[in-house]
Amino acid sequence: MTTMYALHETLELHELLTFKNLCLTKSSTMSSLVECEELKAILTMDVKTGKLHIQQLQGLLQNGGSNL
Repeated sequence: MTTMYALHETLELHELLTFKNLCLTKSSTMSSLVECEELKAILTMDVKTGKLHIQQLQGLLQNGGSNL
């Protein structure tokens, strides 16, 4: 069963995806620059969860955002 999203919902998903990509880029870049091991671990965990969230958003767009 394929769910079609309304145009505004699809645009919101695109905005979220763009934001999560920006966050992932920033966390990934900063993790190589920090010296504090605790902060590095937090950023590494953020990168891991960010990738998962991006995959989930992409899945939502592929499954229901085909009206754009």
